[in-house]
Amino acid sequence: MTETREIERIVLMALDEDAPWGDLTGETLIPEAATATAELVAREPGVFSGARVVEATFRLVDTRIAVEVLAADGEPFAAGDVLARVAGPARGILRAERVALNLVQRMSGVATLTARYVAAVAGTRARIVDTRKTTPGLRSLERQAVRDGGGRNHRRSLSDAIMAKDNHLAVLTAGGADLAEALRAARERMPHTAHLEVEVDRVEQIPAVLAGGADTIMLDNFDLDALREGVALIDGRAIVEASGGVNLDTVAGIAATGVDVISVGALTHSARALDLGLDVVIEAGPA
Repeated sequence: MTETREIERIVLMALDEDAPWGDLTGETLIPEAATATAELVAREPGVFSGARVVEATFRLVDTRIAVEVLAADGEPFAAGDVLARVAGPARGILRAERVALNLVQRMSGVATLTARYVAAVAGTRARIVDTRKTTPGLRSLERQAVRDGGGRNHRRSLSDAIMAKDNHLAVLTAGGADLAEALRAARERMPHTAHLEVEVDRVEQIPAVLAGGADTIMLDNFDLDALREGVALIDGRAIVEASGGVNLDTVAGIAATGVDVISVGALTHSARALDLGLDVVIEAGPA
């Protein structure tokens, strides 16, 4: 679960971006004592993500705003469903509206797309995982949304695991170094708790990577026959990850090859924000 302080950091940054010196429209047009109620309504079906973000956004704008989230993270919803309800000072609700919508629409879009991928590989051993192809500044929330959609998280950052990709290997072996020996030497320098993943783009690289002690081998842009060959060659000696060329039309076939993990950059870099709206009803209040 995303930490409260991380949610608040992101929300405060977004609020400061949206109203750096206050909400000129609300403070000019809306009476200070006016109150309002508002409902977060789904305009289309999807999977909800962002309950704590909605709560934090309105609370950080004005602690007098009462927030009732009616949908749980990871819960499917239909068009027309009311997902949350807020009530309190109208100025605060109107100031928080766009930031709350931007974040929850984004998160619910990621969760909804992730759920479609997860459903597509049901019945196989494959896990759907995200990548670092996230919106700058929103990685924590987008990773949470992937989990809410039933997916799993890959490494959070460059600091979390050793992942040797094609460019790393090109530099590493440029002087003629043996790949297996280079990987074994890297393992000697690794913290004992670290994980070593190596990307390959052809089957012929797999034996050296296995000999080098990789914990996970990523088969990048392999066709289905090559994926099956790679899975058979690795034979349980490392986790097998498939990457590249993954979409909703291809993911079931990729999963059927026996890979353990399918990483999908589209979960975060191509997810469409869901159409959610905040319908506000101004209550009677002092002028």
